[in-house]
Amino acid sequence: MSGPVVLVVGSGGREHAILDALARSPRRPQLHAAPGNPGIAGIATVHPVPAADVPGIVTLAGELEAELVVIGPEAPLANGVVDALAAAGIACFGPTAAAARLEGSKAFCKDVLAAAGVPTGAHTVVETVAAGLAAIGDRFPAVIKADGLAAGKGVVIAGDAAEARAALESFLIEHRFGTTRVVVEEYLEGEECSLFALCDGVSALPLASAQDYKRIGDGDAGPNTGGMGAYSPLGRIDAAAAASICARVHQPVLDELARRGSPFHGLLYAGLMLTADGPQVIEFNVRFGDPETQAILPRLRSDLLELMLAASVPGGLAGVSLEWDPRPAVTVVLASAGYPESGGPPVVIDGLDALPDGVHLTHAGTRREADGSVLTDGGRVLNLTALGDDLAAARTLAYAGAAAVSFPGAQMRTDIAAAAASSGHGPAGPPTGSTGSVAR
Repeated sequence: MSGPVVLVVGSGGREHAILDALARSPRRPQLHAAPGNPGIAGIATVHPVPAADVPGIVTLAGELEAELVVIGPEAPLANGVVDALAAAGIACFGPTAAAARLEGSKAFCKDVLAAAGVPTGAHTVVETVAAGLAAIGDRFPAVIKADGLAAGKGVVIAGDAAEARAALESFLIEHRFGTTRVVVEEYLEGEECSLFALCDGVSALPLASAQDYKRIGDGDAGPNTGGMGAYSPLGRIDAAAAASICARVHQPVLDELARRGSPFHGLLYAGLMLTADGPQVIEFNVRFGDPETQAILPRLRSDLLELMLAASVPGGLAGVSLEWDPRPAVTVVLASAGYPESGGPPVVIDGLDALPDGVHLTHAGTRREADGSVLTDGGRVLNLTALGDDLAAARTLAYAGAAAVSFPGAQMRTDIAAAAASSGHGPAGPPTGSTGSVAR
């Protein structure tokens, strides 16, 4: 007997990982994706509707008689796709446009955090280069964030006045991300942690912790990217610690948004800095992160479909607990030659059918040609994820998977989870200091 119809919106590795998890549901859902990718096409029916086409998504969901629509990327959420689906009477996993401002505006996020009493770095919102430089003064390094969606690239850590001026001019004069405001923020010392929580408008239920690697090069060198790898969980953030952080960070934000008339449903992602004074929020995303999702969801034993349906109902997660595979996971990203500046020209990918047993492959930026060959089609191309008895075993298998795949100009970090694995637990690693945007 056929299960519920579920439509997942998006085309990247995050959406592929979500669909993989939904496919494990005992309810045997009928899976659809828009627009999907060649990997997703192996587990779902794909439809050529762009994720940004809000009217097209609503029409498709209606034609499919979807019981649930899951929104992957941030832009459709900011543009009101959930509001439009709700108006059509279609359940959705994701926040309204009003609640999605938590990611769409850094200044709005800071205002909510202040009102909710959630720890975060001190900040100033500026609209001119002069005001930005004055706010920084001689306090370097300084964090400079474009006040808007920037695909994970709207943050600069300025080490001196020249770098600060260049960043401010890029954001405020050249309008690199179309913004007219910038948030100048205190640089936080510590270790980064990503903590997702499922939210039903009333309460927050934390998922397993993760750490991602934003910079392009080993040792955390080079420019920010959308994420070059991740592992889950952090050794020091067990279930009790995650619940404590969620109560201190996610729940007050949910309460504040509800007070403002914008209850949050969906996935609330806190990018945290674990400082000597406790966790502080770098910023929020309002959907599953990428590539952390690829490391977290393979470990989830609970039924993701039931969890998402519950989150779409006010208070639907009350009394729910989660079950996890105790083994850690490591995800390695293969990126194209031009990334992060560009996606590079399409090239043929070899070895997709030669992966070692136990490696989970998700497509992030690929396309299939008429002859059946798969080509690169974007900056981040593939994700290789593996679980192991410990982090060392997981990363060995994940890198074996990455070695089996090849395409000209492929880029890969070789140090994902390396320091954590060698330490024997999992909290340590290159990402330290407030590198800023955790958007994916």
